[in-house]
Amino acid sequence: MDILEIFKVVFLGIVEGITEWLPISSTGHIILVDEFLKMNQSESFMKMFEYVIQLGAIMAVVVLYFKKLWPFSTKEKYFCKKDTWTLWFKIFVAIIPGTVAYFLFDDFVDAHFRTPYVIASTLIIYGIIFIVIEKLHKGKSYKVTNVNDITYQMAFMIGLFQVLSIVPGTSRSGATIIGAMLIGASRIAATEFTFYLAVPVMVGMSALKILKFGLNFTTNELLALVLGMLTAFVVSIIAIKFLLNYLKRNTFIAFGWYRIVLGCIVLGYFLVAR
Repeated sequence: MDILEIFKVVFLGIVEGITEWLPISSTGHIILVDEFLKMNQSESFMKMFEYVIQLGAIMAVVVLYFKKLWPFSTKEKYFCKKDTWTLWFKIFVAIIPGTVAYFLFDDFVDAHFRTPYVIASTLIIYGIIFIVIEKLHKGKSYKVTNVNDITYQMAFMIGLFQVLSIVPGTSRSGATIIGAMLIGASRIAATEFTFYLAVPVMVGMSALKILKFGLNFTTNELLALVLGMLTAFVVSIIAIKFLLNYLKRNTFIAFGWYRIVLGCIVLGYFLVAR
């Protein structure tokens, strides 16, 4: 790769590392950035790249929460950590709706909804929803403040909300956080569960996208994937820590307004440009 292509890959990795965890749609941002900063790669590779680059972001969760997510222990009385296994069972319950929706509708969504107008609309709509939810919850207490207190029923309901994220611009983290808050989870509990839920979801989706693309990568394609994932990993570490610290003192309203403003800018640009 030449210097310009390296810059583009690193920039996309930075965008992915930030937007994967903030509820502002990573896929939507990647698609929009590619509209203006096109890489010298095939369309089929870029469709795969925008998903697989997220593996770098996912590894940040694995590293930061390894002790909470690793279900085995050699220091405790029991080799298996019961609470961790229970958490994983809830996570797998939560991914059922999204998995079904992916296999049923992914190709249709790719063919009909990967447009700037859809992305702009979903950015605006969910931005408004975030603001409304925060206004409605102002001064109210949440019945679930710890991620371990999320029930199986709540996990499945959160998974149903995650189905919404199949539409570009929605935001997987945004949809699951909104769902979790609507059914009684606090901002921190909702956000943390979203982090955990991302691990099997994105690993599975990335594997499917790679298999669909094929394993015959060129040298440039492989370098782009590795560099993009490494960049996303480093930036994600910073973004996750920032978000959790931010939510200790603030709400999601700022992210809601960001989505609305960005959506309006995107919509205005493409209405004029096209």
